[in-house]
Amino acid sequence: MDFATSAMDEALDLARLATGLSEPNPRVGAVLVSRDGRRVLGRGHTQAAGGPHAEIVALQDAAAQGHSVQGATAYVTLEPCSHHGRTGPCCDALVAAGIGRVVAALPDPNPLVAGRGFERLRAAGIGVDIGPGAAQSRELNLGYFSRMLRKTPWVRLKVAASLDGKTALDNGASQWITSQGARTDGHSWRLRAGAVLTGIGTVLEDDPQLDVRLVDAPRQPHAVVIDSRLELPPGARILQPKRQVIVYTAVDNPAKQAALQERGAIVVELPGPGGKVDLAAMLRDLARREVNEVHVEAGSKLNGSLVREGLVDEFLVYLAPKLIGQGQGMAQFGPLTELAQAVPLQFLSSTLIGLDLRIVARVAGRGVF
Repeated sequence: MDFATSAMDEALDLARLATGLSEPNPRVGAVLVSRDGRRVLGRGHTQAAGGPHAEIVALQDAAAQGHSVQGATAYVTLEPCSHHGRTGPCCDALVAAGIGRVVAALPDPNPLVAGRGFERLRAAGIGVDIGPGAAQSRELNLGYFSRMLRKTPWVRLKVAASLDGKTALDNGASQWITSQGARTDGHSWRLRAGAVLTGIGTVLEDDPQLDVRLVDAPRQPHAVVIDSRLELPPGARILQPKRQVIVYTAVDNPAKQAALQERGAIVVELPGPGGKVDLAAMLRDLARREVNEVHVEAGSKLNGSLVREGLVDEFLVYLAPKLIGQGQGMAQFGPLTELAQAVPLQFLSSTLIGLDLRIVARVAGRGVF
């Protein structure tokens, strides 16, 4: 492996450290390499929104070590930004620092950037190469790419089930089908999302918090409740202080809305057919609120609605080594009349997590946009 490949690999490892931290900004890593290509001068990854981006952190790291970056090469996992957002343009900082070359994995799909960062670097006489690490960087930022290009978040549906696919007994009892290890791992997937989504049925039955508690959490994802008839009790545990809660409903009930708003919730009316919430419109609204990834933990009815409407991109399934027999399934949709109507999936990984098997499966063709 040559030094350039190694530097981009390290930048990608740094970008992964921004998972659960940088949202809604993309997960980006940067490595600065000396002009002679023999030494790493600085490293960094994007910090929390409003904090410095990866390139700035790497420049600060080099300065703290007393290194000059004049003529150095910056390996970055996404095009340096060229606009004033919460922070200033990274491409300008690289120019001012005297960087001689930039190697970037991908152009930034944000319409405010979209090649302009590269243009400004080239205009300043900085060499630009694009492509190394592109697949890995894109995969790491699928939610960001989805929001920018599709105008909807990446939707990941999490299920904990028995080996025969049951998520609860007939009487609704579901705690706990999977082991503590799977539940802890599930919290790490919650952390990477911009929002954790559930339905009112789950809230009324289980009164979950749906926050991140079992792993370190520098930030909490938004909580989203699909509540067509606005039945969410103001005392529900999901309505936590200092956490953004968004309730989507299909009814206009000023009294109930006011009670929830007093608890800090945002109530959004998005009526759809049959007195239900318009789920596609809900996802578009979350994208406008800068949510990159939605992590769904809901019951079989809402799961089924999301699957039936083609809104799920990926499944995160924990299978416990037990059989339940008669019980509640993963998702209620159909019935299908022929097997060709089944939702085609691609298995991405299968991993033992404690006693349980974690499967990540993607709807065929998703991620290509």
